[in-house]
Amino acid sequence: MRIETPDLLLREMTPEDFSALHGIFSDTETMQYYPAPFDEQKTRGWIEWNMDNYTRHGFGLWAVVYKQTGEVIGDCGITLQNIYGDGVLLPEIGYHLRKDFWHRGLALQAGQAVLRYIFRNTAFDEIYCYQKWSNAPSRRLAERLGLSLRAEYSDPKNTRTSVYSVTRSEFDAMHQ
Repeated sequence: MRIETPDLLLREMTPEDFSALHGIFSDTETMQYYPAPFDEQKTRGWIEWNMDNYTRHGFGLWAVVYKQTGEVIGDCGITLQNIYGDGVLLPEIGYHLRKDFWHRGLALQAGQAVLRYIFRNTAFDEIYCYQKWSNAPSRRLAERLGLSLRAEYSDPKNTRTSVYSVTRSEFDAMHQ
């Protein structure tokens, strides 16, 4: 699987991406909305989980490569998540970007490409994004991607969780 945008290439992660991804996931500022930055074992597990997702589901979080330099600068893709805590797994778009690439529109570019790919290549009728309510950057990106706030709920892990989504018909209407 390969998705290209003007500036980015999205491809399946491999174990060779460990150093680049660990540089992102071990960064305190980048991971400020997570319980803690990732240690090496957690980063390796993240890569393995996504590789398993590719095999099991045909999608996962993909490595984001900056085409100008060939560097892996993040991840973006779809995973199945228990968003409401009710055991129902829903497709969720997720993204992480190396902080020296923030504020360049690259996360938006990657997210738009992932949504196009998923709505063209899967039967999902709705894609979700959820985050800790205080994660304003992720909330803004979800909104810029065309997702709307659908719910907020109390959550012992996040204090409060915000849930955004976009339906296939909403996405199609935005991209005609």
